[in-house]
Amino acid sequence: MKYFIVLSSILCLISQCLIAQDLKKDSLNMKHHKELIFTEKLPTFLGPIQGTNIYAGKKSEIIHLNQLDADLSTNNYRQLMAKVPGVSIWESDGSGIQTSVATRGLSPNRSWEFNMRQNGCDISSEVFGYPEAYFTPPTEALEKIEIVRGAGALQYGPQFGGMMNYVTKKYLGNKPFSFESQQTIGNFGLYNAFNAIGGKIKKFTYYGYLHHRSADGWRENSQYRTTTGHLSLSYSFSPKLNATLEYTHMDYKSQQPGGLTDSMFSENAQQSARARNWMGTPWNTAAFHLDYVVDDNTKIALKLFYTNAQRNSVGFLKDIFVADSLAGSYYNNRQVDRDWYNNIGGEVRFLKSYKLLGNKSALSAGIRLYSGKTSRKQGGIGSVNSDFDLEIVSQNSSVLGSFDYKKELTLGTTNGAAFVENLFHLTKRLSITPGIRMEYINSSAIGTIDKPIVGSAISVPNQIRTIVLAGVGAEFSTTSKSNIYTNFSQAYRPVTYSDLTPSATTDSIDINLKDANGYNIDFGWRGTIKEFLTFDVGAFYLFYNNRIGTINVNSKNLKTNIGASVSQGIESFIELDVMRIFSEKSKIGNLKLYANIAYIDARYTRWDDPAGLVDLTKNYKGNYVENAPRTINRFGLTYKYNRFSINYQLNQVGSVFTDAMNTELPNAKATIGKIDGYTVMDLSCTYLINGKYNVKAGVNNLTNERYATRRAGGYPGPGLLPANGRTFYFSIGVKF
Repeated sequence: MKYFIVLSSILCLISQCLIAQDLKKDSLNMKHHKELIFTEKLPTFLGPIQGTNIYAGKKSEIIHLNQLDADLSTNNYRQLMAKVPGVSIWESDGSGIQTSVATRGLSPNRSWEFNMRQNGCDISSEVFGYPEAYFTPPTEALEKIEIVRGAGALQYGPQFGGMMNYVTKKYLGNKPFSFESQQTIGNFGLYNAFNAIGGKIKKFTYYGYLHHRSADGWRENSQYRTTTGHLSLSYSFSPKLNATLEYTHMDYKSQQPGGLTDSMFSENAQQSARARNWMGTPWNTAAFHLDYVVDDNTKIALKLFYTNAQRNSVGFLKDIFVADSLAGSYYNNRQVDRDWYNNIGGEVRFLKSYKLLGNKSALSAGIRLYSGKTSRKQGGIGSVNSDFDLEIVSQNSSVLGSFDYKKELTLGTTNGAAFVENLFHLTKRLSITPGIRMEYINSSAIGTIDKPIVGSAISVPNQIRTIVLAGVGAEFSTTSKSNIYTNFSQAYRPVTYSDLTPSATTDSIDINLKDANGYNIDFGWRGTIKEFLTFDVGAFYLFYNNRIGTINVNSKNLKTNIGASVSQGIESFIELDVMRIFSEKSKIGNLKLYANIAYIDARYTRWDDPAGLVDLTKNYKGNYVENAPRTINRFGLTYKYNRFSINYQLNQVGSVFTDAMNTELPNAKATIGKIDGYTVMDLSCTYLINGKYNVKAGVNNLTNERYATRRAGGYPGPGLLPANGRTFYFSIGVKF
């Protein structure tokens, strides 16, 4: 804390010097200060029509990054999602490299219940076969984050969670050249550097950034470094036709400290029993966008996207109580697991507006083609070294011969889809939007899953699915700035590769897994009242059939179809601009108070007999869904005065069960057992200088709360995974 005190003192000194500046100079620059701090009030949800998409009647949120006082240097998602109700976050990765978020009782595991996109294009490993998000862009590069809840399935695919879209900046102003830089340091060796250029030259615009972040990590053996580069080039052939080409590359290396037993966590949450576990993933994505405005009522958008990436890990994955070393300095061989992803796809969307009953209605339609290929090699015998070394040093062997990897698979998905939605404006206030989507999914798996066992070679016949999803939404404008919305939308989730072929961990798999299906229902009221009150208060109901869950059988986790579950509750957000109640322009600054409250009752409503192994004398119907906190509350206040702003946030998250059988006490491996709820507070502030410079500082986990958000059965290491304790950061930025 002494470093933070010193930096805070420097900040105060700078502030005093600036206050003493010439008043005329202050008045000339105040316009620039207002552009940066008192930003224009922007919408908190997506409008009825945006581009070629229809969002009327759908629950949605927009996070505007330039309005946040948050720790962007480490992608702190509990701060980024401060005003998005009901978002559950796994905070086991303090690096901010990967995103693990969910809503409505769904699993946050690498955000795989969301369709994750960047600028409208897929960025996950493989959308249907392995939809885990290993890539997360640095939030300093983002203009906004768009979220559509479960109703997004009709436009983006059959996800229960909906869609999350990272929208990057396109350029930094109307000048030919602009530059921005943000340099951040913090305790535990944090260094974050973000530099970007952009500009507009006649019909040509460009934007590019280079980002680097590294740290030793809050826990032992948790160092990391990540580097990301991005380039976007746009050309307007005419006011009606615009083309954009994008490319993003990320490369990271992250040490995985592994899990802890509950007693180890209580003793010292920063300790680690694994010093040789690593993960890394070079990631490349490219996209081409073509937007054509045919006339005032007709728009066409084309998106082509490509991903070429890897997921590589090496480590000792035995249970936490198994020592990593054989004796003294003699270490066990580590396990090497590798994935290669090669995905390509395209989407064409069309929007036609027309008059109906004297009101403007619109038809949106689109088609999608996608091909994904995954090469998976797992269970290789790696080195006894301590660094990030993927070399196979010796072969596995059996009576059947020698081989490098126990598991070698080629996995593929071909997908075609078509959707249509129509926004019918029946009156000036009331609209109804029915829609339908047809999904074709052809998936295959060829290879071996356990080579020493006779007959382990698999060649799964192509699983061809044709799914039809339907939905309908409605919206009623109560005022010009508020509306009541409701939506019903079906959802579908095919069994993924990771469900069928787990890595060599403590989990086992039911080979008869079935696809999941269900639906989402939303109902709410949102908008603003007289510019001082912003709100979105709603209820939801999510039915999830053939839900895949985890039960404990003979001291091992079994992943299987548990049965059916229902998640229901409220998602509410209210923000009060206190000073605007009395005056539009306050001489003593602006004070905003916000409350983000979610209650989620996620339970199993039907309990099947998973693989005939569960004691049916017990009644598991009514059990809570695993990893689904019942309460997720975030409260905060933001005060802004001239160049200075400060934000305080309090996060309250309820306890969770980590298996479907609702095991209270942790097992010896710490892979199941209840996780207690927690309360975390954050503080951040910003000071602007001359409209071009900024100084930021903050403390994450102000009270140094000890808490955990998940247990793991495999990577990043079996056991209880602690979240970060108290950390602080100090940042200096420039933009011109």
